[in-house]
Amino acid sequence: MKIESITFHHLKMPLVSPFETSFGRDIDRECILITIHSEGMIGHGECVASRDPGYNYETTGTAMHILKDFIAPLILGKDVKDAMDFQARVSGIRGHHLAKAGMEMALWDLLGKRTGKSLRELLGGVREKVEVGVSIGIQSSAQGLVRSAADYIKQGYARVKIKIKPGRDVEDASAVRKEFPNLRLQVDANSAYSLDDAKILKPLDKLNLLLIEQPLFEDDIWDHHKLQDQFETPICLDESIFSPRHARYAIEMKACRTINIKAGRLGGLSQGVMVHDICREVSMPVWCGGMLETGVGRASNLAIASLPNFILPADISASDRYYVRDITNESFTLNSDSTIDVPNGVGLGVTINEDALKEFTLAVVLIS
Repeated sequence: MKIESITFHHLKMPLVSPFETSFGRDIDRECILITIHSEGMIGHGECVASRDPGYNYETTGTAMHILKDFIAPLILGKDVKDAMDFQARVSGIRGHHLAKAGMEMALWDLLGKRTGKSLRELLGGVREKVEVGVSIGIQSSAQGLVRSAADYIKQGYARVKIKIKPGRDVEDASAVRKEFPNLRLQVDANSAYSLDDAKILKPLDKLNLLLIEQPLFEDDIWDHHKLQDQFETPICLDESIFSPRHARYAIEMKACRTINIKAGRLGGLSQGVMVHDICREVSMPVWCGGMLETGVGRASNLAIASLPNFILPADISASDRYYVRDITNESFTLNSDSTIDVPNGVGLGVTINEDALKEFTLAVVLIS
């Protein structure tokens, strides 16, 4: 695929409601839409870096810099064969996984359109629909959290994840569990705790949770091993796993019992598939995390979540969970069985709503 030009749209999209985690509160979301032009076809990708360096060090500003000044020159005018060829070309750029993943996604979209295959087919997916849940940010009170959970359950979500942070953890989770004793429930700390906080979190072990996600700092794989040894509830790693190597480290250290796969965090769909395969070999279940994606990234998430070892419900949710208006003409809706259909069109299986794109665009950069 000879890359002829690349366009970057810096987007800012209002969220349906504020989304608060242990590292901040968002009322809108920024991201970068990447469009690659090649031999009469276009491929779209989404860089999920946000405005602030909360989830990790990348932001839309740093990602635009890396994409424009370092990644684009490595592929522009070149014949890029596939995702692994791309990974080899950008291997000299240390880190910046969100930027790399956005570009790789666009290449997958192009590859699917050239071969007449869906992304699900290209990745080896086996499901036509994916079981999903909803992620609820920190609310004003435990009672408010229960009301929010009840609303999503009425909408049809059979699994709920709640965000926690020090002072808003056991009480919140207990309130939801008391109201919904049979709900598939899990919590996500986004690295808000240290190993010294184990006693504070220990009551979570009595709430029959699916998992406790990323309680400790991202570089604390060994401390997660110590924490997992104290808990019956599975520990899930997210921010700690930013390469297939780190997945292997976590498995060998027994630092967790499940891994959240985000293609953006790992540097691309190809890397996500590799982590999936590593975990499958040792019978460790994985699930697909979310980054408040537009329809572009949501389509990509659904495709990778259709692989066989994605056993736990994904954090993908319906389009209207986050946006009144999306940038894709296609929207994703929740089925009655708490699933969302995997796109079956060629490539990502979505098209861009040009009017919406224009409405939400802060800046456009063309590289040719």
